[in-house]
Amino acid sequence: MAKLVHSMIRVREEARSIAFYDKAFGLKVVDRLDFPDFTLVYMANEASGFELELTINKDRTEPYALGDGYGHLAVVVEDVAAEHARFITEGLTVGKIVDFKNGDVPVARFFFATDPDGYRIEVIEKGGRFG
Repeated sequence: MAKLVHSMIRVREEARSIAFYDKAFGLKVVDRLDFPDFTLVYMANEASGFELELTINKDRTEPYALGDGYGHLAVVVEDVAAEHARFITEGLTVGKIVDFKNGDVPVARFFFATDPDGYRIEVIEKGGRFG
């Protein structure tokens, strides 16, 4: 059986992205591989073995076009309202809290945060299928 190990996104400014993912989600750098043309930074936290790989292309000056194919990353937290308030206090870009339902059946309570390169991260309250 396959095991998911990481997801990769391309970012322009290494320090800015590392600071965002640390502040927002407590991700720490677990490995950094430097090559002549690019750098790979792997970030994770103790809650999961899954890693986020940041790819920094050294000659890139223009923002990446995220296109219409990228959706979002998702993380689960204990209290979405508390995290939403913390994100606002930290000066991070967030959307409103959404109570998502299928008819009358609750599916998820969440908000979206946006990283410095425009990637969206869904912050979901723990419960139901996201337990």
